[in-house]
Amino acid sequence: MSEFEPRIIAFLCNWCSYGAADLAGVGRLQYPSNIRVIRIPCTGRMSPKFILSALKEGADGVWVSGCHPGDCHYLEGNYYARRKFLLFNDLLEHMGVEPGRVQFSWISSAESSKFLEVVTEVTASIKALGPNKAFVKNAKVA
Repeated sequence: MSEFEPRIIAFLCNWCSYGAADLAGVGRLQYPSNIRVIRIPCTGRMSPKFILSALKEGADGVWVSGCHPGDCHYLEGNYYARRKFLLFNDLLEHMGVEPGRVQFSWISSAESSKFLEVVTEVTASIKALGPNKAFVKNAKVA
């Protein structure tokens, strides 16, 4: 039997975290290939429904990353995101999703080494949780 490898959906801010991922790629930095990146304009405009949908569709984990608070391209977007996701974490826990299954970080476009560090930590912590069983779709309804 092969070792479990998590499927992680990463929602990355276009202006910062996606730039860091791009810089890591240009610099040929090696990081786990478990993430599938979805570029979003700003974490402040991201709906929590995207996270629930990713988990429902079989992702083992979700990672949301944007600009450092105070450095948002849209001025206050990451402040809204930070408040929204603090509340959303409580809802996820109430719904039975393990803490750590959904993670958030703030990475600037110049921090490719931090991107590498965080993606490695996120992958390892979600791998330790095992497969996502909270929102498994039913194969067939009788």
